[in-house]
Amino acid sequence: MSRDDTSGTEPEKPAGPSNLVTRVVSALVLAPLFLFVVWYGSWLFLVVIAVAGLLVLDEWSRITHSRDFVALFAAFGLVAAVAGVWWSSNFYAAMFIVDTMIIVGLLSLLSGRPPWIALGVLYAGLPVIALSALRLGDNGLWAVAVVVALTWATDIAAYFVGRTLGGPKLWPAVSPKKTWSGAIGGLAGGALAAWAVSMISGIGAPLVVALVALPLSVASQLGDLAESALKRHFGVKDSGTLIPGHGGIMDRVDGLLAATVAAYAIGLAASGGGDPSLGLAMQ
Repeated sequence: MSRDDTSGTEPEKPAGPSNLVTRVVSALVLAPLFLFVVWYGSWLFLVVIAVAGLLVLDEWSRITHSRDFVALFAAFGLVAAVAGVWWSSNFYAAMFIVDTMIIVGLLSLLSGRPPWIALGVLYAGLPVIALSALRLGDNGLWAVAVVVALTWATDIAAYFVGRTLGGPKLWPAVSPKKTWSGAIGGLAGGALAAWAVSMISGIGAPLVVALVALPLSVASQLGDLAESALKRHFGVKDSGTLIPGHGGIMDRVDGLLAATVAAYAIGLAASGGGDPSLGLAMQ
């Protein structure tokens, strides 16, 4: 989540008190709603996640100047893939996303434009499929709680540790404020959050879950940097204006998107190709 991104073409603007209040109010309103949707699960979770995926795809297409009929086809493919998770299987849904990516990529090339929208299908589609598959598993609520908690904790810990300790920059060409101390602090915060969820829920071995959280925390921070690099490449400061004080939805879920895909892959491998929510708990 890009707390400290600045565009390569726009001057950095300090966050004033009014903007801070707006950010806090937005978080206090949206976080409980999202947590309720995660807790409820079932069709409501899939619908909300599908809508979020469409919003991410829309912001991606706006940033990359790909808003046209190809983007509409990509949106249709994403919705169909989510429906596939509900009615069919995660594997076929993921394959549908890959097929959609190939088709919209070819359509973009035939129309004489770079296939940025094809990457957008993967960027928005695979996390939606992964998150949906995790939530529908036998340990679904727990698995999503772990991923969300470690992502939020990584973001918050990285922000405050980085501001407090400072030190060498992590990748100044992409995100000038991020530091190695913040990255390490985020790693520790993510592991601690996952450990706490395991302790409270009684699911999984807390120490093992904390260790599994380490690569997920790394993935979350890489997702943040990847979105920063995309915006900097296109000279964009925020991905959108959907969330007051925060920017677009991509600005809020960039780390979660990457961590979710990594969690699904680890869970799937650990379960031997079975239920990724059980594999994530190493059960």
